[in-house]
Amino acid sequence: MAKLYRRGNGQPLRDAMSAQCLSGPELAERTRRVDPMGRGVSPATIGRLAGQGKTARDTCRLPTAWLVAEALDWPIHHLFSFFMPVTTTDTVER
Repeated sequence: MAKLYRRGNGQPLRDAMSAQCLSGPELAERTRRVDPMGRGVSPATIGRLAGQGKTARDTCRLPTAWLVAEALDWPIHHLFSFFMPVTTTDTVER
């Protein structure tokens, strides 16, 4: 499955959360409301995506990024980006 990378080490996500006065658990609750399956994104995952420490993660799956962006009502491309690998298995000689 495609991986998306958080922009600016999570700063746009932190800015979006701050603009709406949301904590990680509050954003997690919002993701449950927009998730068609009602599961949402865990507060721990929100913390990893918005964090800056050792536990911060630079990547997430597309469904996770979509739920976060929908819950914040921000365009997904402002929070996350998708990079294609430089080499593929088609171009590697065997």
